Amino acid sequence: VIGQPTKSKRPKEPGENKIKPVNKKVKPKAPKTKERESVDSSLKSQSILTQVMDKGHFQKLAATLSLTAGQSIELRCKGNNVTWNYPSYLDTFKDSRLSIKQLDRYSQLILANSTAADTGAYSCWLQLCTGNKCRKDETKTGSTYIFFTDKEELFVPTPSYFEIVYLNPDKPAVIPCRVTTPSAKVTLHREFPAEEIETDGTDIIYDAKKGFVFQHPTSDHKGIVYCKAESQGAPQISIKYHLLYVEVPRGPPSASIAVSSNRAGVSDRVHVVCTVLGEPDVDVTFRWQYPGQESGRPVIIQNFWRLINRGIGHTTRISKSVLLVEDFEDIDVGNYVCIAQNLQGETAVATKVEL
Repeated sequence: VIGQPTKSKRPKEPGENKIKPVNKKVKPKAPKTKERESVDSSLKSQSILTQVMDKGHFQKLAATLSLTAGQSIELRCKGNNVTWNYPSYLDTFKDSRLSIKQLDRYSQLILANSTAADTGAYSCWLQLCTGNKCRKDETKTGSTYIFFTDKEELFVPTPSYFEIVYLNPDKPAVIPCRVTTPSAKVTLHREFPAEEIETDGTDIIYDAKKGFVFQHPTSDHKGIVYCKAESQGAPQISIKYHLLYVEVPRGPPSASIAVSSNRAGVSDRVHVVCTVLGEPDVDVTFRWQYPGQESGRPVIIQNFWRLINRGIGHTTRISKSVLLVEDFEDIDVGNYVCIAQNLQGETAVATKVEL
């Protein structure tokens, strides 16, 4: 089953949280222990998140919670200025099933008629504000990961049937085939050649909340893959993921500049091209400085990008900005500077055009 909408079902009773006992080791007490403990306890995070149960009962939430799809859930966070985080698609599609209200002493989140697609992390925290500036109170937060289980939707549905995953050599890559049932057995498969990819628990691990994680991606991992899940019934197949290996390392843009001619005649058309080779998923912005800029000299600037295959399984994004001077004049003589910028920094390159 791939990306099908979840069918409505008769609500079932919520499943129990499974909380693993923690074995604490008791250390010998040193002098002034009480003083240290009082300082540490004030810095410890206090969970402010609870689930509203039947008959006005409340339950503190564990790290994970399993509910049956179709149920409604109400969460509360203590505080008079609370911020929530939840699966982003609920905002993207402005889902009317989600309701958030800030009351005097707590904030209330209600999700009605849940579906498998609602599976994900739900968290809240208290905001501390001084004037117009607000910051997160790290000592008063709450979070849980909710599985909305559905036998017909073992994988969390996605809006597309095909996704691209970029493999960067300097960071882990995630194939996000998350499940709605944490006990489901999930395997990873390559489409061609048809084979199961071994999950060794070291270089490739599976996390029900994330998907398959490649700790150290290489070009050998590129290709088209899919996930298979089994849980008390026929196995189900996820959408397909195209794994592309990224050749260019993360950092400020790697920019170059070229001009149609370093010597131009009066009334000539001159175009200057600024080119950046970078990661496929990193946006690049361009700014220009040119001789007639301050006097309002009209120029035409066009920006565009595309993905290119380097021929050995490496994929790179090529971004370009083209500055065009249609009728070259004395005012256009001088240096043309292109500033390319991404999240890691900026790079300036320049060229000179003479008459």
